[in-house]
Amino acid sequence: QVHLVESGGGSVQAGGSLRLSCAASGSLGTRYCWTWFRQAPGKEREGVATFGSAGSVQNYADSVKGRFTISIDNAKNTLYLQMNSLEPEDTAMYYCAARGWYLGVCSGLPRHDYAYWGQGTQVTVSS
Repeated sequence: QVHLVESGGGSVQAGGSLRLSCAASGSLGTRYCWTWFRQAPGKEREGVATFGSAGSVQNYADSVKGRFTISIDNAKNTLYLQMNSLEPEDTAMYYCAARGWYLGVCSGLPRHDYAYWGQGTQVTVSS
C-alpha cells in the first residue's frame, strides 16, 4: 500500500511562485507514473504534469508548459511541482497520484488508472 501526502499549497499573487511536494510512503516499484492533477470549482480534474520513471519522461499540459516543472527526489521518495508565473487560472486543488509497477506509457494515462491519490493541497492565485 502506498500513501501520498501533498504539501506546499497556499495563496499568492499573480506572477508568484509555489512549490508543491508529494511525499510517498511505500514502494511504487521501479516503473511507475506519478502525476500532478488539479481541479478547479465546477471543472473536471485535469492532469497538469506527469513524471514517468521509464527514461525519466516529463509531460505537461499545454496550459502550464514553460511555467511548471515536475521533478522527483528518489532518495526522499518525493515528487515536486515547481510553479512559476502563476496565473489566477491556476487556482485549484492540486492532487498527486501514482500508478506503480506499470510498464506502459504514462503520458495520457487516465485518472481512473491511478491507484493512489493524495488528499490535495489548495493553490489560490489572486490577480
